[in-house]
Amino acid sequence: MNSPSPTAGAASAEPLADLIRRTARERFDWDELRPGQLEAISALVEGHDVLVVMPTGAGKSAVYQVAALLLDGPTVVVSPLISLQLDQLAGLAEQDTPEAVAVNSAQKDSQLEHAWKELHAGKAEFVFLSPEQLANEEVVERLAGAGVSLLAVDEAHCVSSWGHDFRPDYLRIGDVLERLGRPTVAALTATASPPVREEVVERLRMREPLQVVRGFDRPNLELRVQRFADERGKRDAVVDRAATLPGPGLVYTATRKDTERYAAALADRGLRAEAYHAGRKAADRQQVHEDFLAGNLDVVVATSAFGMGIDKPDVRFVLHADVSDSLDSYYQEIGRAGRDGEPALAQLLYRSEDLGLRKFFASGGPDGDTLTQVAAAVRRHDGPTPPTELEEELSLSHTRLTNAVNLLEQAGSVEVTDRGELEYPDGSLAVDEAVEAAEEVAHARQRLDRSRVEMMRGYAETTGCRRQFLLGYFGEELPEPCGNCDTCADGSAMAADPEADAAVAEVGAQFPLNARVRHREWGAGVVMRPEADRVTVLFEQVGYRTLAMQALDGDPELLQVDDAQAG
Repeated sequence: MNSPSPTAGAASAEPLADLIRRTARERFDWDELRPGQLEAISALVEGHDVLVVMPTGAGKSAVYQVAALLLDGPTVVVSPLISLQLDQLAGLAEQDTPEAVAVNSAQKDSQLEHAWKELHAGKAEFVFLSPEQLANEEVVERLAGAGVSLLAVDEAHCVSSWGHDFRPDYLRIGDVLERLGRPTVAALTATASPPVREEVVERLRMREPLQVVRGFDRPNLELRVQRFADERGKRDAVVDRAATLPGPGLVYTATRKDTERYAAALADRGLRAEAYHAGRKAADRQQVHEDFLAGNLDVVVATSAFGMGIDKPDVRFVLHADVSDSLDSYYQEIGRAGRDGEPALAQLLYRSEDLGLRKFFASGGPDGDTLTQVAAAVRRHDGPTPPTELEEELSLSHTRLTNAVNLLEQAGSVEVTDRGELEYPDGSLAVDEAVEAAEEVAHARQRLDRSRVEMMRGYAETTGCRRQFLLGYFGEELPEPCGNCDTCADGSAMAADPEADAAVAEVGAQFPLNARVRHREWGAGVVMRPEADRVTVLFEQVGYRTLAMQALDGDPELLQVDDAQAG
């Protein structure tokens, strides 16, 4: 049965902090809570929405797990991958907690009915589901009748179009909150710069949330980049490094074919190596996942499909045979190393030509025909229309319809009601104008994605401290070079320089970190990184741009700070 609220009965005499610590100790066998956890759990138990941004391995899941046991009513956990849901279910099964169930497309009908039965009988405290499930009217209705007390959104950066891993189905979460009785919301992520955090709060309709943000720095990770002039030399080096470094380890590649090539080469060197990518059968992927966690593999060579939910503390290295699509992705991927706090290596093996592939991936255009079909159909129905009705009428998959609806909604051309139905706003644009507006939203997203690739170039090619560059990308300052990256080791990172420090301070005073700014041509943005002679801004319409201070000083009206939102 669900545990009582701390304000109920005899529990009310025990201070909340003591009750939380006792629950963590007795139910999860945690002797102590990590920094930020107690603060976040306390706020949730007291009914406040909470946004938690903590590095990979810092214990974000513990926040909602402990809070759930101290609240009346079940907890819904929105998690993007079925494999991740299975990991979380398995972890809870090992603890002294009430039953946890899942509702996903991989379950049989009998399993789904058992999950709903346990939930409505009050026996299940946790129900895990994907955001796609919230587009299912029957699922939402059943959840609405369960008395949900807490909605935990894992990988919450997926809700932000400014984020690196935007997923349209995450936008539906905010739409169903009221229908679930407006439970308390916990949003959890490891990667969220200030603009992303702001959008997560807005799109999840969080009410004055407590934001618990712990530093992005992982000082035990040694950051390295090795540059190559030719592809063959890089490939040989990837295999040599993975074969000789103490493991276990991960190698990330950009393509499925390369995962197979590198895994075969490492197996030839005597390592227990496996490839992991979305093209493999689900059962094979699950086996690789389980073998790696169990210590039965030395190296997994994977695309970005491998990683979410990998809670293996002793990963000693993460090598990137290709650049990631963004520093956001790169930070998440290297964060799977050294989660035990012991030294670990994060190395990028880099050719500037590799950026071309990432730019190609970031250049896919919107589906204009589908946008036109959906906009015309919603307008033709002239009233709230269930998405399932449009899927059938237009013979569209759930994914294609969702992508089109979200672009049209962001452009203001289609509205989604609290019941998840679609309607055309009164006095709105003609269909062709609505489609044009939606396509511009998509193109803005592409410009942002391409600019992220350029920020990846900046990290790979900087001669300054890599950790300072990486943290600066997330809007966090590191006053001194870190001493644990290759540029610090070879002396190219800037040593203490009073004149340079003064120049950075001067730029920072003019364009403060995280300040809202407006460019004459590029519109609104947020300052992400002030440097001695330049400033990097994340613009809503064109993505990341680096502007020279010489140009800004010569044209004071080119970039202006919104004083009301600075800081």
